[in-house]
Formats: sequence, structure tokens, C-alpha cells
Amino acid sequence: MKTKLFVIAALAFAASTAAAQGVKGNGRYGTAGCGLGSLIFNDQQGAVQILAATTNEIGTQTFAITTGTSNCGPGLVAQGTKNFVEANRVALAKDAARGQGDALGAVAVINKCTDLQGVAAAVQRDFQAIFPSEQATDIQVTNALLKTLHSDPALGCKAG
Repeated sequence: MKTKLFVIAALAFAASTAAAQGVKGNGRYGTAGCGLGSLIFNDQQGAVQILAATTNEIGTQTFAITTGTSNCGPGLVAQGTKNFVEANRVALAKDAARGQGDALGAVAVINKCTDLQGVAAAVQRDFQAIFPSEQATDIQVTNALLKTLHSDPALGCKAG
């Protein structure tokens, strides 16, 4: 079970890394990508993108992508959770209803939670809020799940 859980988490993180590099935040950015340079130069065309790229590197673009700051959209943990929900929603809902299972373990690993049993109990407790109906979108499910995981410090979940 631990091997299966590790493989699921590794795949979710790999997918989240690729997705986070293409995710735009609320603002605009040009070919230099998100980061501090995008906040200064936006999506201006031409050679100014060289300055934006240089500013991104000086301004810790990796940190911005990982945490979802500086115009980089959602952080890796949030994006990884979203990717996992999209790919495993039915299994996650079943495990959440039971309060145990590999899908809950994978969500706990993706969110870097230290209390795996606490995560399972919290998700089961908040099942109706996380899965209010079959019509709830993956984004709504993800946001509710992240709220459950990151609102209780005892679970030890980390946002970045």
C-alpha cells in the first residue's frame, strides 16, 4: 500500500509541476513567464521580455511558481491537489465517505500532512462540504478539500 501511495503522490507532483508552469495568475505575463518580471513588465511584447526574464530570475521565480505568488497562479500543492481530484474524484469520494483508503493517503502526501489518520477523519467529517453534490465542479471540490486540510494546524499540512 505504501508503494502504491508513493507512486500516486509522485505522479500527482509530476503533473502539478508541468501544469504550474503553464498556469497564469490573475494578471498577465509575456513569454518570460510569471514572476517578479511579469509584475513589472506585464505582457509587453519585444525585447522587454528579456528584462522580464532576468528580473524573474533575480526575483526568485521558482519560489513564485511553487507558492503561487507573483502572478504565477496556484501553488504546486494546490495544483497537485486539483490534478489529483480531477483524475481520482470517484475513488477520493468513496475513501472520504469511509474515512480511509489510498486516495486519502495520496491527498495527505500531496499536501505534506503529518497526521494521516487526522486527515482521514477530517475529510470524512467534512464530506458534505467537500462533496456537496455530484454537480460540484472539480475546482469546488478541490477548494473545499484544501480548506479542510489547511484550516486545522493539527493535521500538519503545508501549503508550499
